[in-house]
Amino acid sequence: MEHSPASAAVFVDVQNIYYTCRDAFSRQFNYRKLVQYLNETYSLKHAFAYATESNSDGQHKFQKALTCMGFEVKTKPYIQRQDGSAKGDWDVGITIDVMEYGPQVEHVYLLSGDGDFDILLAHLKRHSHVQTHVFSAPSLTAASLIRQASHFHPINASWLL
Repeated sequence: MEHSPASAAVFVDVQNIYYTCRDAFSRQFNYRKLVQYLNETYSLKHAFAYATESNSDGQHKFQKALTCMGFEVKTKPYIQRQDGSAKGDWDVGITIDVMEYGPQVEHVYLLSGDGDFDILLAHLKRHSHVQTHVFSAPSLTAASLIRQASHFHPINASWLL
């Protein structure tokens, strides 16, 4: 009898991973390698990448590449504040999608070092069978997020372009 692979879903906070890899390594994350790993290891049911809208050709090409790799790319505009600062985070959107799609799979992969997600992972731990995995650079990942994850996967040179 053939054993079917465990199911998984991946949720990528694109801005967080971009800045984390840039600041920690001065390199970019290898999304193609991630998708290859997940497809070889699991039955990948859902793959979401959350980004901000941009007029940059480079960003459009990058988002198209993510789509070709199998990600559903979700975008939203930057919010320009009155003080001149900008905000474009997807924390609520990612959380809603993890709450919706996470219980449908056995493994949830979150690519972010944002400590705001520790509450989400704690909730999944208490209320579901899901194993949670966090991918991020150790030096730029909230300790609380690492503690709440079932598994922490440190981004290192092998995961970079």
